[in-house]
Amino acid sequence: MPTRTVTVGSASGLHARPAAIFVAAATAQPVAVTIRTADKPAVPARSMLSVLSLGAKYGTEVTLEADGPAAESSLDALAALIAADLDAEKTEGGSDRGRDGDG
Repeated sequence: MPTRTVTVGSASGLHARPAAIFVAAATAQPVAVTIRTADKPAVPARSMLSVLSLGAKYGTEVTLEADGPAAESSLDALAALIAADLDAEKTEGGSDRGRDGDG
């Protein structure tokens, strides 16, 4: 069964917004994915409450696991999300443009 181990990159960990983004992406995958930490058992990645119950903070290593024909691509997509700082992406559309004004 394919797995990916990745470090949580969001400053708030897999909590609130980052967890919601992750769960939505997991739900969109064509295969069921589980997620676990070293000290907690695997839980369904499609369940917000289950993901939150892991208590994965910034820097925590999590392991994703899936089985099926699209497992590899699903795990790659979800691992990239977990590694990213999803808190920093809350202002899509470029509101952090132009620090120096017009110069």
